[in-house]
Amino acid sequence: MKFQIERNNLLSGVQQVVGVVERRNTMPILSHLLISATLQKGEEPEGKVSLFATDMEIGIRDHYPAQVTISGQITLPARKLLEIVRELPEGMVKITQQENHWISIESGNAIFKIAGLPPDEFPSFSQPGEEENAKTEINPEILSRLIQKTVFAVGENDPRYILNGLLIQMRRVTEAKSVIRLVATDGHRLALAEEVIKRPAAWPAEESVILPKKAILEIKRLIDETLKGKGEQKTEPTMALGRGVLTFQYGTATLSARLLQGNYPNYQQVIPKENHQKISASKVAILGALGRVSILSSEKTSIIKVSIEKGQIVFKSNSPEMGEAIETVATSFDGEPFNSLFSANYLRDILLALDDEEVVFEFKNAESACLIQEKSGRFLAILMPRPTAGSASPKTEGPRSPPPVGGLIVPEGHEYR
Repeated sequence: MKFQIERNNLLSGVQQVVGVVERRNTMPILSHLLISATLQKGEEPEGKVSLFATDMEIGIRDHYPAQVTISGQITLPARKLLEIVRELPEGMVKITQQENHWISIESGNAIFKIAGLPPDEFPSFSQPGEEENAKTEINPEILSRLIQKTVFAVGENDPRYILNGLLIQMRRVTEAKSVIRLVATDGHRLALAEEVIKRPAAWPAEESVILPKKAILEIKRLIDETLKGKGEQKTEPTMALGRGVLTFQYGTATLSARLLQGNYPNYQQVIPKENHQKISASKVAILGALGRVSILSSEKTSIIKVSIEKGQIVFKSNSPEMGEAIETVATSFDGEPFNSLFSANYLRDILLALDDEEVVFEFKNAESACLIQEKSGRFLAILMPRPTAGSASPKTEGPRSPPPVGGLIVPEGHEYR
């Protein structure tokens, strides 16, 4: 195999796919990229180069024009290739396959020779067949915004593996409109965001899938980098749903991800219906207070005390090792005072996802879940307070421990209805 490609195109391609490559894996070939060069006579330039990476759960492929002399396939260590290409000068990069899967990379006065692995060892990643596809197009900015508003609440290596994914629901509401809803929860907090979109003709009237967090983050990165690098796209991204796989295509890149199989918790069951106490305050003021007070909170839990009093919210952190911090924020509250413990980091994540300048906290009592909604009604979040005195100590409870009694997650086996 032998080809030449613009350095900037090669760099863009490697950066586009390297995110799915695991730094630690049991199969050495998965630390590599598969590079395929195809000669297309009569076209200018004569050929294209595609780059493909997979971790067996997610696969991403992108392709770029190139001057191909000899078609073929090679594999190269992904992160080492990225280091090399970043340092190459502007201009054409010449890549040549040599004996025993060694590869030479030439650019300007620089020559690198690195070892690859046999390309026939590289795993394939099946995509949905055309005959079983359900396809829909979606505005990229809408999808990116919905992911931004929810992905922070997805579980991280949670033993309840289904919580490590993000629920995507599509529901037809009229002949011309559908609602796309994204839901995430880790048991301590829940985030829900939705938007009205054009009705996807090929999808069922109601469909739910659960995507791994890594796949969702790669989709958002793909959208954001494509919009930033290439300006306004003439076509919208396409999502194709097949047997256990969702394929997302945007521009020249295609990402396929295996869906998580299982029953997502009945999140509607845990949305509070009787939170009659409402406290409103400036989002900017609260974010500032959280940032300052949490400096002296436990690094492990970031737990702070939140006291709701007449006309103010008092944020307080107290650590025998570090000291104490207190800050007040003006509110419109005029009810009976009460105290709760919250993770400052979790609360900050929710506020950053909120579009409104004024945040409204809805409580039932000190032990109940706190509900935060946008005025538009298209975003809501739920945050559970941490155990108070008499329960597990916040100094010893980690941020990923199981939720307390009355937490967000309902028993396993409940399905979304």
